[in-house]
Amino acid sequence: MSNIAGQDWFSKPALQRILALLNADGGEARIVGGAVRNALMGMPVGDIDMATTLPPQDVVERAREAGIKAVPTGIEHGTVTLVLDGEGFEVTTLRRDVETDGRHAQVAFGTDWTEDAERRDLTINALYADTSGDVIDLVDGLADIETRNIRFIGDAHQRIAEDYLRILRFFRFFAHYGSGRPDADGLRASARAKDKISTLSAERVWSEMKKLLAADDPSRALLWMRQSGVLAQVLPETEKWGIDAIHGLVTAEQALSWKPDALMRISAIVPTDAERVSAMTSRLRMSKAEAKRLAQWASAPAVDPAITDAAFDRLLYRQGVEGVVMRLKLALAAARAYVSTGDAAMQKIARFSNLLSRAQKFEKPNFPLTGADVLSAGVTPGPKVGEILGELEEKWIEFNFSLDRAALTARLETLLKNQA
Repeated sequence: MSNIAGQDWFSKPALQRILALLNADGGEARIVGGAVRNALMGMPVGDIDMATTLPPQDVVERAREAGIKAVPTGIEHGTVTLVLDGEGFEVTTLRRDVETDGRHAQVAFGTDWTEDAERRDLTINALYADTSGDVIDLVDGLADIETRNIRFIGDAHQRIAEDYLRILRFFRFFAHYGSGRPDADGLRASARAKDKISTLSAERVWSEMKKLLAADDPSRALLWMRQSGVLAQVLPETEKWGIDAIHGLVTAEQALSWKPDALMRISAIVPTDAERVSAMTSRLRMSKAEAKRLAQWASAPAVDPAITDAAFDRLLYRQGVEGVVMRLKLALAAARAYVSTGDAAMQKIARFSNLLSRAQKFEKPNFPLTGADVLSAGVTPGPKVGEILGELEEKWIEFNFSLDRAALTARLETLLKNQA
């Protein structure tokens, strides 16, 4: 039997105290899901979730009596978060699905561990560990952990019909944990039900896709999503554009120590069309910050490696850094794919690398004049103030930001005299 008791996270005093509390007086609790999965796969353990035979109100009552904070984060579905030593532990009562509609489930609480395991989605997510660290496998998940096989529990079609988001979860877990080809039954079931993704909320879809795109290397998962028609359902923008650039981007990330970035990955697989990108961010209900960043990328021009440093600084000032950096990273990743073709490719790589470094260090200079200066020079308040200020700023940019306040004030006076 597999055992995870020797791992540091398992011996945390807070975890052991909660396990002891929930396993006393006829109760039973086990660690379940991601913590067990990651522990067995030699990966970092983050959130620690537990399952218990105790009803949620009993969990709350025991916690309060023990002086442990209990937060009813999803009590209607049996989930209570216990907070101890600054860490939250989700505790969920064993459940079985009474009714499902592909988006939501009505559940009934129970005490049957097998029933609880069989209602979960994937075998690698349905493993339990008891207070001794012994792993309890009720769905043949240990074999799938060993082979890194991402497989639905029982009938794949039925599991997906219970919640169509499981299609994206199947590919997301394949991106993070899978090896080889995706499970054939899961792939077929996902392909058949792909149209049902449109019934899900945009927020759930984007949340799942963002997690998938943040995997160390999502390229194989994206390939199989494309093959099955799932990717076109979620990101129709990719249908004619393709996903060929994703592999080169991931390779560059790994070589240059760039952190995996979901928005960079999505920019590699959709066209740089500002209107379509805007429609995509709206459709997927992305956050304002995400939508802004992708809009900056879509509106940024492609950077010519022959651009001078001075002209590049002017571009950064006018365009902003974020979108240009994304453009440069994609251009550098694409150039690296042709590194074996000769000196010209090497020179392009070197230049894009230098420009990227320059962009990342760029600090936008402050234009020395304000509207108040134009008003002080005698201009009547109104649109004319902005026009004059804009004209002077353009001249300042053309001079590579070298004109100081005195020089600009003199130009302002000259400009007003010429207009008189």
